Amino acid sequence: MGFIADSLTRIQPSATIAISTKAMELKAAGRDVIGLSAGEPDFDTPDNIKEAAIKAIRDGRTKYTPVDGVPELKQAICAKFERDNGLKYKPSQVSVGTGGKQVLFNALLATLNPGDEVIVPAPYWVSYPDIVLLGGGKPVFVETTLDNGFKLQADALEAAITPKTKWLVFNSPSNPSGAAYSHAELKALTDVLMRHPQVWVLTDDMYEHLVYDDFKFVTPAQVEPALLERTLTMNGVSKAYAMTGWRIGFAAGPEILINAMRKLQSQSTSNPSSISQWAAVEALNGPQDFIASNNEKFKDRRDLVVSMLNQARGLSCPTPEGAFYVYPSCEGLIGKTTPSGHLIKNDEDFVTALLADEGVAAVHGAAFGLEPFFRVSYATSNEALEDACERIQRFCNNLK
Repeated sequence: MGFIADSLTRIQPSATIAISTKAMELKAAGRDVIGLSAGEPDFDTPDNIKEAAIKAIRDGRTKYTPVDGVPELKQAICAKFERDNGLKYKPSQVSVGTGGKQVLFNALLATLNPGDEVIVPAPYWVSYPDIVLLGGGKPVFVETTLDNGFKLQADALEAAITPKTKWLVFNSPSNPSGAAYSHAELKALTDVLMRHPQVWVLTDDMYEHLVYDDFKFVTPAQVEPALLERTLTMNGVSKAYAMTGWRIGFAAGPEILINAMRKLQSQSTSNPSSISQWAAVEALNGPQDFIASNNEKFKDRRDLVVSMLNQARGLSCPTPEGAFYVYPSCEGLIGKTTPSGHLIKNDEDFVTALLADEGVAAVHGAAFGLEPFFRVSYATSNEALEDACERIQRFCNNLK
């Protein structure tokens, strides 16, 4: 027996964080690097939210709070779910954590027993399978296809469900693909879930407000109200409100689950930062108009990146409905060689060589469970994106 817990052998460090770190190290060493690997808006947190945090500090709101959120924030979250999603929750059904990741972690660790299965559509956010594994569960991957816009199909969901299935983890708009499900697409999935009452739904709606081209966001419990009693609807302020560093995520669901999550959090982090909680109250209750203007900029960037990547030899890039990522296929470049003689055997070789040769940091598709693709985040300036896409075009054209 080694010193480190066996459970840690089941998981990997976050691939997206690893690549962002590598890009920062190269930059620090003087390399000209454009980082397209981080899932983080480049916009600053709006001033009214910052002011609410400063006021909280001045008012002495710097003490411990209830474990899973101050009452005012829980009220704001209930109001948000009713306003945006038509979902009615009581404050006792709400949990606030240190980012969405902790909320997911709490929910899965509080419910999984050895052998429990969790359906995870691929491509998936890198942390889902590792959190399941840490909780002693078994991730069951269901691959989606480029042809279906990277969306889970009802028959594939049905085929993946067994008597051991405990959860479906559902993310729309998706990180990494940007795919978002329409009401009809989601209804096909909720119809399947209605036939399997043992399966709970863990929604990750973190990119809810980042949708384009008149797309209408819906969440599973909204599409099928009968699922409300076995759905944890998770969201947060990180993406839409440009508050990644403030670390506030939240979810609402049945009290039996929320109570179990609170119990777990009481023995781990206790309350999220008091200052961040008061900032989140203002984010949810305050003006929302900046979201639409930010989305206009994101949409322009998406269109720029999709157009330029589709002009690169050997790449195929679909147009996603939401989030701030594209997930192009590099299948047409597998088997080619870089000018320095490196063979591109898979998508990881592709992004490694792209960083080495052109100084563009992206994340390989294998990290998200679906190859041969790579993820590009377009949450950066148009100038940087244009420069990066020109470098990607050049890199692809130089492959032999």
